[in-house]
Amino acid sequence: MQESAGVLMVRALKHAALCLVLLPRFLLAALMLWLLDFLCIRRKVLLKMREQEGNSRDDPPVCVSDSNKMFTLESLRAVWYGQKLDFFKSAHLGLIAPNTEVVQLKDRRRVRILDYVKGRRPLILNFGSCS
Repeated sequence: MQESAGVLMVRALKHAALCLVLLPRFLLAALMLWLLDFLCIRRKVLLKMREQEGNSRDDPPVCVSDSNKMFTLESLRAVWYGQKLDFFKSAHLGLIAPNTEVVQLKDRRRVRILDYVKGRRPLILNFGSCS
């Protein structure tokens, strides 16, 4: 089934708006990952310089690895995906709680979570495990 040009245009505009909203947060996270790598590379250079000058017995050994980089394509993809998930979540701090549908165990009846609120008492949800 082919989609109309209007639907495709709306979808493209929605994705463009999403990118514009998420791009500053993503770039800040990418900069932080790059800075962490830069600090590790700087430490490695300083260690090499210290080895050339002579090893001091007072300094503890520091492990720096080339394979342990933070600024990789995989980590950037994970950051972008996490930013998208955070942006589209339904619950946000300071806003009204989402009123999702749940099923009562007794009679398998569908009700809304906020139906259990009584007066001004806070509703506490316990997501415990039975392992």
